[in-house]
Amino acid sequence: MLRGMVRWPSFGGVILAAGESSRMGRDKALLPWPPQGPGYPPSSETFLSSAIRSLAFSTDFVIVVGGANEPTLAPIVYGIGATIVANPDPSLGQFSSLQIGINEVLNRGRDAAIITLVDRPPARVVTVEKLRTSFANAAEGIWAVVPEYCGEHGHPYVIGRELMTVFLEAPASANARDIEHANPQHIQYVAVDDPFVAMNVNTPEDYAALAAKV
Repeated sequence: MLRGMVRWPSFGGVILAAGESSRMGRDKALLPWPPQGPGYPPSSETFLSSAIRSLAFSTDFVIVVGGANEPTLAPIVYGIGATIVANPDPSLGQFSSLQIGINEVLNRGRDAAIITLVDRPPARVVTVEKLRTSFANAAEGIWAVVPEYCGEHGHPYVIGRELMTVFLEAPASANARDIEHANPQHIQYVAVDDPFVAMNVNTPEDYAALAAKV
């Protein structure tokens, strides 16, 4: 495919939400977004619901991969029109959840996925759409489009069938970032004006710091 030509993939969204959130002390998927605190009105949205809405505009459907928290997350997921599947053994690690999500996307006949984590504020809708468009316009040989903010790479990122296949052929103990770094010629980094793509929220202190910035 020559640069400048457009491919027409169909996209599924995947949100990885099976972690135990042990450092946070409560499920990060359920953290209010925007954060609650002095000067903030109560929020009816969470990291999870906001992430679903963030991906929904650019995908045909959104799949949430949960773990032991699946019964708790399900009402939120189904209430927004998304789907949840359970990782039967989240102890295998995040990559195993990624493989489950990718399988769901392929089983539904889509050939690209927009993937994000639930432990962060949601990317802006315009950011997700820019990544989707960049992937659709990417040159032949590009397997993934990854956002970059101030030199840091993050989520959500977009992958096509080629990288899905590589991920699925890898052991459940593998690491997506390591696989991407092993195939730099197939990865395109796209600069975005969205600090949330590179922001992780792992502890109560991280969440408090985020609340102070919003």
